Amino acid sequence: MAESVRTILAVAIMALAMAADAPWQQQIEQWRARREARLKADDGWLSVAGLFWLNEGDNTIGTASDCAMVLPAGSAPAHVGVLHFHAGKTSFRAAPGVAVAVNGKPAESAELRSDDDKDGPDEVAVNALTMYVIHRGDKFGIRLKDRNSEYRRSFTGLHWYPIRPEYRVTAKFVAWPQPKEIPIANILGQTEPTPSPGYLEFTLNGVALRLDAVTEDNTLFLIFRDRTAGKTTYGAGRFLNTDMPKDGAVVLDFNKAYNPPCAFTPYATCPLPPLQNRLAVAIEAGELKYGDH
Repeated sequence: MAESVRTILAVAIMALAMAADAPWQQQIEQWRARREARLKADDGWLSVAGLFWLNEGDNTIGTASDCAMVLPAGSAPAHVGVLHFHAGKTSFRAAPGVAVAVNGKPAESAELRSDDDKDGPDEVAVNALTMYVIHRGDKFGIRLKDRNSEYRRSFTGLHWYPIRPEYRVTAKFVAWPQPKEIPIANILGQTEPTPSPGYLEFTLNGVALRLDAVTEDNTLFLIFRDRTAGKTTYGAGRFLNTDMPKDGAVVLDFNKAYNPPCAFTPYATCPLPPLQNRLAVAIEAGELKYGDH
């Protein structure tokens, strides 16, 4: 009888724990659904269809083979226009008779802000294509988005580890005593000193760990790699965003760890995990690798 009572109590406790976790699990599922929707959106990462580095002087754009920047066949006129690049500044001039919009308004020419600008880059649109200037290290380029991109059309959906509460932990935030930058490399082979507010200390499955943080859109941004990389998760590593610290603490929910854009398009310029963020543990939570990546 006593054993039966203990069994009933254990089942009841488990049921209560599952009920308490239900709203959190639903929140994770909703977050994952929003992530997939953003990827599949007209301007999501699956729409990225090209990256062209700007040369000094005139850079012609169009679907013709003699253009410096050759657009996907049938997506635009043979000659769309010219991008003039000089001393870090880019301007656009449309070819005669070609209908082009800049930031949603018809335009024949325009000076173009890059993604360095606090208000974001200016967007040049023709048909289903959108182009804008990006700045990476000493390079300026044009990122091309195509609503009809093959990556978008062939997308098969995201896959995830099961949601597991043990991968949601509270971390201690330790601010650097003085302002500090940490070197962050990207897939182009460039390294940028990046401001870092501090680091996080936490314990996961009984192992003490640490991650250095940078910031992104008023969140802490973690670029990390673990022992699942190249096996069940994306080989170069994954990302995780958290709320900013409150009372010296941060909730790290690795169920929300996600793949960088490079997992979905070869035309992204993703940052790579710094050496100190390459963890000697397997974090079996969050987003799994996509396709053959």
